[in-house]
Amino acid sequence: MKTALLVIDVQKGMFPENNGVYKGEMLINNLKFLLTKARSKNTSIFYIQHNAGEGKALETGTDGWYIHPEIKPHKNDGIIQKFTPDSFLNTLLDDEFKKQNIKHVILTGIQTEACVDTTCRRAFSMGYKVTLVSDTHSTWDSGEITAQQIINHHNRVLQWFAEVIPAGEIKFI
Repeated sequence: MKTALLVIDVQKGMFPENNGVYKGEMLINNLKFLLTKARSKNTSIFYIQHNAGEGKALETGTDGWYIHPEIKPHKNDGIIQKFTPDSFLNTLLDDEFKKQNIKHVILTGIQTEACVDTTCRRAFSMGYKVTLVSDTHSTWDSGEITAQQIINHHNRVLQWFAEVIPAGEIKFI
């Protein structure tokens, strides 16, 4: 079954010095590990790049909008532009998956309760086999609950839609 690794919204604007995404360094290290493994097996890699409005951290064309420099895309990687939490809505992602006959998607990225959750559920509903990398998605504390609680909750809930496993157990064929 042809697989793609999806890296959602891991952009410079998600890593400000004063309020970076929870466990951002671990997230980047896990992504580097997965990207290396995926490339060694010629697995398709797609970066999802969020385009936010003026004044936002991911404002299109600003420094924060660019993919994090430690996980730069290679020339054969796809970059998909999106404007909503859903990586499929009004984007070319499904078309690219169909062109490459991709049936299985491995999800990573930011923000757990928004773009990662929405893309996971949507991919499942579209008939893709989905794997969520349990230790390679992240978010921020929310007034009432911590980022770790949000991540734990989503790792449990999204088991209805995906196989949920850590980076070290991901296998690219």
